[in-house]
Amino acid sequence: MELLIIPLICGIAALIVTIFIAKSVVKKDAGNEKMREIAGYIEEGAMAFLKKEYKYLAIFIVIVALIIGVFLSIQTAVAFVIGALFSIIAGYIGMRTAVKANVRTAQAAKTGVKEALSVAFSGGTVMGLCVVGLGLFGLGTLTIVFDLHTEYITGFGLGASSIALFARVGGGIYTKAADVGADLVGKVEAGIPEDDPRNPAVIADNVGDNVGDVAGMGADLFESYVGSMISAITLGSVLTAVAGRDAAIFPMILASIGIIASLIGIFIVKSNKGDNPQKALNAGTTISGILVIIFGAVACYVMFDSLKLFIPVVAGLVVGMIIGKVTEVYTSSEYKSVQLIASESETGPGTNIIAGLAVGMKSTVIPILLIAVGIFVAYYGVGGNSDAMIGLYGISLAAVGMLSTTAMTVAVDAYGPIADNAGGIAEMSHLDEEVREITDKLDSVGNTTAAIGKGFAIGSAALTALALFAAYAQAVNLTTIDLLNPVTLIGVLIGGMLPFLFGALTMASVGKAASQMVQEVRRQFREDKGILAGTVKPDYSKCVEISTEAALHEMILPGILAIAAPLTVGILLGGEALAGLIAGGVVTGVLMAIMMANAGGAWDNAKKYIEGGAHGGKGSYAHKAGVVGDTVGDPFKDTSGPSMNILIKLMTIVSLVFAPVILEYGGILLNIFK
Repeated sequence: MELLIIPLICGIAALIVTIFIAKSVVKKDAGNEKMREIAGYIEEGAMAFLKKEYKYLAIFIVIVALIIGVFLSIQTAVAFVIGALFSIIAGYIGMRTAVKANVRTAQAAKTGVKEALSVAFSGGTVMGLCVVGLGLFGLGTLTIVFDLHTEYITGFGLGASSIALFARVGGGIYTKAADVGADLVGKVEAGIPEDDPRNPAVIADNVGDNVGDVAGMGADLFESYVGSMISAITLGSVLTAVAGRDAAIFPMILASIGIIASLIGIFIVKSNKGDNPQKALNAGTTISGILVIIFGAVACYVMFDSLKLFIPVVAGLVVGMIIGKVTEVYTSSEYKSVQLIASESETGPGTNIIAGLAVGMKSTVIPILLIAVGIFVAYYGVGGNSDAMIGLYGISLAAVGMLSTTAMTVAVDAYGPIADNAGGIAEMSHLDEEVREITDKLDSVGNTTAAIGKGFAIGSAALTALALFAAYAQAVNLTTIDLLNPVTLIGVLIGGMLPFLFGALTMASVGKAASQMVQEVRRQFREDKGILAGTVKPDYSKCVEISTEAALHEMILPGILAIAAPLTVGILLGGEALAGLIAGGVVTGVLMAIMMANAGGAWDNAKKYIEGGAHGGKGSYAHKAGVVGDTVGDPFKDTSGPSMNILIKLMTIVSLVFAPVILEYGGILLNIFK
């Protein structure tokens, strides 16, 4: 148990570094009075949304904790509450820093690219270190307090997953409702630039970047990070007769090494001397991964006197990095896929959308094959051919390996919306064109890094869900799943349907909220001609209110669906039908997540590629088609797509946590017809 002190120390160290970086960000120059005024609107809107969202979530946390306490145990309920609170705290601190960093990034851009990159990346780093610091500290503490009793620890993962889903869905609906409304009326109808202060939805759009792409994304990867370790700890605890208690502790040692490696990678990015932000971010990410491989191998050999268990860790890391690169190929304007969408835009929105859908569908092939290779290597590399449980433990280690550098991944991802906000503030404050060019350069890189981050999260979700699935099967004593059993097949079909229903609900929510936003922006333009003339300030608060209310109202049904569906199927049809549901949900959920995230990223960068001067540039027919395509891609990549990976993990961990209930009460409908 002495080894469990290491995760605690590393988690605390990450949180201490977080405090220093956050303080350094706040000390930076916040610019002139106009910049501070606009940044104040964004901060006020973002924090108001979070406070309202957390009121809803507080009710949810209390109700679920009571249910867990009654049907399972008080210990599991306590772990659930801690997991939920830690996820909320990580999102709050990360977004609080992001809304401070945006205006300071704009001010730093007056000096140059590397100065602006340093501030934006520091803001993202706070989110990254909060995620891993709180995740590892929380898990380390619970494993010591509960003496590695995994039936209690799984509650921590359920708390993290529940909050992640609401944060991703709510934040995604908020940001895309504002973004779509601002683009369709501002860019397409009124012909004004992006982030023009005359657009009533512009503040809501910038607020959305924070609540969706910082707080929502942070909660997403907090849940992935915690879930991967819980699955590995659960399966490792079963192997104590073979490998001792170290098998359950090893995942947290890997995560500790990942924190140290990420801190070094963060330092490398922050000490960057050049003017190429993409190169600096790639260098930090690559070096973090290499360090995990080196030091992780040493730790594995010291703990087990063998490197066999390190094979899946390397497989997970390598697969994650390659998936990131493949995602870049499909979503970056430097490659043919995005350029093809831009070219097709010359003939209108229809051909733009067709090309984007084709790119998204095609982009699923290589990531799925890579995930399959990762699973194969992880399972058989540790001896799964002779012992299935060791093989499944290997798959869980692959997920931990892929997520070991989460601090770096989240820092790079969260940097993007900060840079995007900085560009908006520069535009609304009428700063020099050179400043906007620098923020646009950072934002363009941020779009690519965000797409890579989503690909990384989806790949890790597939491995984590599979590992959690194995833990669930072990908990309900399932050794095989019979697809010739009609009840199991019913579960598979229902599970395969759920991501489509979930995607439909979230897409419809964005469409409904965006429609209200479009009508509001049109109303303001119609009723006060001084807004477009630039003599009257728009009513920004009304648009912020529309996004806030829509997000909070529309996030409830998808969230309940993800929790209620597996419990309903398990109780009515039994544990094997629920296993079928998980399997069906994982397959279609991963495919839809990849397709939506990559198609959306490609549409976004195709629009930006045209704005850079290709195919007639800004204001051209191709540009208007690109904007329309991007409005479809926005909810794809920032609402429905990223939420899929949380959906499949949440359904799996709900099944794992409530496995004792399924064992005792499951199959009610079957018992009636016996």
